[in-house]
Amino acid sequence: MPDAAQPYAVGQRDARPWGEWMVIDVGAGFVVKRITVRPGQRLSLQRHRHRAEQWVVVAGVALVTRGDAVFTLANGEAARIAPGETHRVDNQGTHDVVFIEVQTGSLLSEDDIERLDDQYGRPTIAQSSQ
Repeated sequence: MPDAAQPYAVGQRDARPWGEWMVIDVGAGFVVKRITVRPGQRLSLQRHRHRAEQWVVVAGVALVTRGDAVFTLANGEAARIAPGETHRVDNQGTHDVVFIEVQTGSLLSEDDIERLDDQYGRPTIAQSSQ
């Protein structure tokens, strides 16, 4: 999988069913994204094998799942996601949740996403093994 990975580039962006992300900086061993989660939406429950993530919420209130813990992050609050740790962000509010994500690790690409659960019908690792 690492050989097929497409690296991120500054200005790269993608619309997702839950909102959007945009790359705002890249460097040796790191990527910085601005992620927007629309009201009533949530990211897939996922994990990454090759990267850690640091999240800082800059707008809204995020409901975060990290491993077995579920907690909120408000403006200025942060969380760290270790490699292999399951996680998701859920926006149960009426305004966008915006957070800055700093990825660090040996493989920084969309190829390092293992979806465990997804409300939008995207493939999960359980479906891939059937």
